[in-house]
Amino acid sequence: MVTLFFWFVKRVFRFFFWINGWKVDRNLPPEFNRSVMIAAPHTSNRDFIYMIAALDICGLDVRYTIKKELIDTPLKYILLPLGAIPIDRSPKKPGEKRPSLVEAMANLFDEHEKLIVAVTPEGTRSLRTQWKTGFYHVAKIAKVPIALGYLDFKNKKAGVGGIIEPSGDMDADMRKITAFYKEKTAMYPEKYSVDERYL
Repeated sequence: MVTLFFWFVKRVFRFFFWINGWKVDRNLPPEFNRSVMIAAPHTSNRDFIYMIAALDICGLDVRYTIKKELIDTPLKYILLPLGAIPIDRSPKKPGEKRPSLVEAMANLFDEHEKLIVAVTPEGTRSLRTQWKTGFYHVAKIAKVPIALGYLDFKNKKAGVGGIIEPSGDMDADMRKITAFYKEKTAMYPEKYSVDERYL
């Protein structure tokens, strides 16, 4: 019953997407099934609807991380069907150091053969001129590409604009990512900025 409900919700999101004149960008290799996906711009709750619809149309099973403790609450019946994946930061063995969030996210790729994890590097719907770059380190540690998931309200287009393989030169890679997202228009442009360190 729960699965059927969320199938219906996604179809409603798709209808909302199409009726508002949006188009999907499917700029991906056919074997695409492992990556850290940037989700930007993010200035409105409505972004969630458009992004879920676009990725569903692309046939991508995109996940997002939540604290492991939330799975022990009734919220799991909402969060899991919408793509949540619990992240466990407890030490694997007694006495071991607690892994960082980046390490715990990277470990998820060892546990799942196919995994696309969405990250919002702006970290807030308010204006932020520096992005959180944990997504880059996760991709580098896990040896997976970074997918450029985006919304562009000016051109009414959403999806994935390509992938970037972390080269190890973070400055150069972030400049490429920044150049891509600089051309995208948020629902509320005054609340959106790329990472100004890499302009």
